[in-house]
Amino acid sequence: MSPQPEGNYAKALQNYYENIYILYNIDLIHTSNEEHTKALEYYFRTLERNSFLLEAFNNMVVICHYVRLSPL
Repeated sequence: MSPQPEGNYAKALQNYYENIYILYNIDLIHTSNEEHTKALEYYFRTLERNSFLLEAFNNMVVICHYVRLSPL
């Protein structure tokens, strides 16, 4: 494998974090539209990519409480 310029790694890392927040924003849209099942699906996808995004955990709990689902 040949070495890559450092700029490419930095850009790839930036794209990775932007994509996580794009998924998170999709979660928020589904939540706002009261599409709770879809929202939970996307929150799970978000957390698969970044399990430290505490806002996603919080929003999942809020949805479960709102629709009276048992805790995950």
